[in-house]
Amino acid sequence: MLKMNLEKNLNKILIIDYGSQFTQLIARRIRELGVYSKIISHNKIKLSDIKNNKVGGLILSGGPLNVYQSSKIKFDKRILDLEIPILGICFGHQILSKNLGGKVKKSKYREFGLANLKKKNKSLLTRDFFNNNKCNVWMSHSDEVSKLPKGFSVIGSTKNSKFAMIENFKKKLFGIQFHPEVTHTKNGKKILKNFVFSICKLKRNWSSKFQKSKLIDQVKKQVKNSKVICALSGGVDSSVVAKLLKEAVGKNLVCIFVNTGLLRKNEEKQVINTFKKKFKINLIYVNAQKLFLSKLKNVSDPEKKRKIIGNLFIKIFEKKAKKIKKIKFLAQGTLYPDLIESKSVTGSQTSKIKSHHNVGGLPKKMKLQLVEPLKHLFKDEVRKLGIELKLGKEIVLRHPFPGPGLAIRMPGFITEKKIKILQEADYIYVEELKKHNLYNKIWQAYAALLPVKTVGVMGDNRTYEYICLLRAITSEDGMTADFYNFNKEFMQRVSNKIINNIRGINRVVYDVTSKPPSTIELE
Repeated sequence: MLKMNLEKNLNKILIIDYGSQFTQLIARRIRELGVYSKIISHNKIKLSDIKNNKVGGLILSGGPLNVYQSSKIKFDKRILDLEIPILGICFGHQILSKNLGGKVKKSKYREFGLANLKKKNKSLLTRDFFNNNKCNVWMSHSDEVSKLPKGFSVIGSTKNSKFAMIENFKKKLFGIQFHPEVTHTKNGKKILKNFVFSICKLKRNWSSKFQKSKLIDQVKKQVKNSKVICALSGGVDSSVVAKLLKEAVGKNLVCIFVNTGLLRKNEEKQVINTFKKKFKINLIYVNAQKLFLSKLKNVSDPEKKRKIIGNLFIKIFEKKAKKIKKIKFLAQGTLYPDLIESKSVTGSQTSKIKSHHNVGGLPKKMKLQLVEPLKHLFKDEVRKLGIELKLGKEIVLRHPFPGPGLAIRMPGFITEKKIKILQEADYIYVEELKKHNLYNKIWQAYAALLPVKTVGVMGDNRTYEYICLLRAITSEDGMTADFYNFNKEFMQRVSNKIINNIRGINRVVYDVTSKPPSTIELE
């Protein structure tokens, strides 16, 4: 087992966060390279954090601020004298340039989305990056560097951003206006790889094994000898949390599985068999179907649904906790994409998109302290951790399922009848995916029930029933996603099977929207 000083003993990339929704994605890319990375808010960083913690390189993130908001921005210029390689990304590029004597101004033409970057000069940072002296990159900015700092040269330019990529190689300082961490930037990983290995000269020192040990140590440090309630749903995230906690706190773990009545078909049986019988985890089963459905009656607003479900969960856990001595903590399977859509995880400024089941639904005065060991990880990293924890592939490779369950796959009012209709439709859809070896090719797939009815005809009879929406997306990390392109025969087969077997649905549609502009779930 690794010691608690693991973090101090590893050479690392330190990422200073200015509130970008992609900051954790930068950290994740560094981890993919096999190097430890740590994020710290620009409001909290101290010079000693860099000097005393084996920092091999610094990355300044993007963010929603601009360099004119000086009262909201903290940047210690003494960092520039530490002779540590620095890479500024987007806003980080601008703040680096400004503090080194360059100028930043409002762009005449904003750049959002793909832009064509053209090579201007050779650089170690761009080795194997350009193809025929150009590359498509992902931009998201309305300010630009208008004057280079002294000692800098241009590496690459776009039509609307002359200084899109700059460097002072002698001092190992680099600025790029685009985002290399997102999948939309072709060869973006090459930029980070070159920075980490060729410029910072770091060695590989990180793996799923290190991740597991670090998280177990963090849980032990937070929880100590107290007991922990784990909110177990049977999905990938909560399952990994439960297994991780068992290794960290052993018998002090109590898992509570709440049947909200909004689960997938046969889900409660699968959870009980897997965790109580197979993994021998202390599991308390709570059948709260009637309670949840009564509280959700006549509620159609998605945010209210989430709040109601979140509050009921906590009340149930707190009620159970009173019967168990020394319970102080509640563990959840919150992931980074959940947090970044709901709030900043570092304290930096960022934009809220929606409340998440593990985030926005929690009451302000909660008696239990939260344990969220996965909150800095993405889904595929959680899956790797699950393998390291020896969870079965049938659990680890399972598609994501939201905490509010079918409540947010059923826009409008929730009824018991609609739940049963949706459970059957979702079951048929997923089983067909597995039957045709498509399930593991897709990040997430589900059926939803739309809050409108349409006229249909079956035999000689008129029907007036619901529309079933099918969604299937491909993704790497859940931050961006595209719809899966099924062939006509598969779609026809699934549509026919759903309509022929489920009373209440007479029309099936397929969602062909990517993320962005939509989110993966409907609500």
